[in-house]
Amino acid sequence: MTVSTHKQELDGLPAFDFPDAEAEPEAKLPDAGSVAWRVSVDAYDSEEEWESAFARFLKAVDTTEVRALIVGSWSEAYDSEPEEVIAAILAASDRLPSLRALFVGDITYEECEISWINQMEIAPLINGLPRLHSFGVRGGQGLGMTGIKHERLRSLTVETGGLDADVVRNIGAAELPALEHLDIWLGVSWYGANTIVADLDPFLTGARLPALKSLALRNSEIQDDIAAALAGAPVVARLETLDLSMGTLGDEGAEALLAGQPLTHLKKLDLHHHYLSEPMQKRIRATLEPAGVVVDLSEGETSGRDDSRYTAVAE
Repeated sequence: MTVSTHKQELDGLPAFDFPDAEAEPEAKLPDAGSVAWRVSVDAYDSEEEWESAFARFLKAVDTTEVRALIVGSWSEAYDSEPEEVIAAILAASDRLPSLRALFVGDITYEECEISWINQMEIAPLINGLPRLHSFGVRGGQGLGMTGIKHERLRSLTVETGGLDADVVRNIGAAELPALEHLDIWLGVSWYGANTIVADLDPFLTGARLPALKSLALRNSEIQDDIAAALAGAPVVARLETLDLSMGTLGDEGAEALLAGQPLTHLKKLDLHHHYLSEPMQKRIRATLEPAGVVVDLSEGETSGRDDSRYTAVAE
């Protein structure tokens, strides 16, 4: 499966597409702080570069009020990294004093498959926007997250069809004392995923993430191993939300999770897109729902064979 739709919101604000260069000049724009602005260009043979569209955006909108920015497709994302995109945003940072949320790579499969999106070392962008509360990125090819240090970042999302273990380890080494929500799509080995459970240790202990309340380690072909590791992980006791969705979770992983530490303190357990048997689903509901835990067991798949399971997002 692939990513088929653009983001509908960011940081609680509805997404709004900044008009392209051919739009009517008198087109009415919403209040600058009322939407998450999506700036994008045609993915194939665009007549306008992303940074040119962004320059038009800076002129047309009261940028002092912009709270959320979504970077959509840049020209030929399948062949070029967003170097100019990142440079343009950093150059305009003083004109975006209210910017609190940024997502880079809101690109659908029709524009570029997730595992073909070229990324780059993105830590300078995160570190260069010290007022950010939320940051997300899509695409793991060439992605780097080395040396992240941010005092205010509360939410970090990394969406990939295959994430290199070096990136996982660098996220684990980041200095993010305010981080409350961490969401990592690990992906599959065919598209570069090579993480093992030991690489996830900083997230499982939670020692470097003292404010963490929501942990998503998902879209993984090692979902059973992750579930087993979380069964005794110290971080779980202080989580409100645990997300193991979109991957290959089967009865083995769920059994380990239920046999481990109590999960009845959670507000939500998200396991959607799974390979759990009906009896196991009933056990999970019977164990957690009476305690008030919201359990998402939607999108159950039928095959229980390990070799025929697949993640929700890969290519």
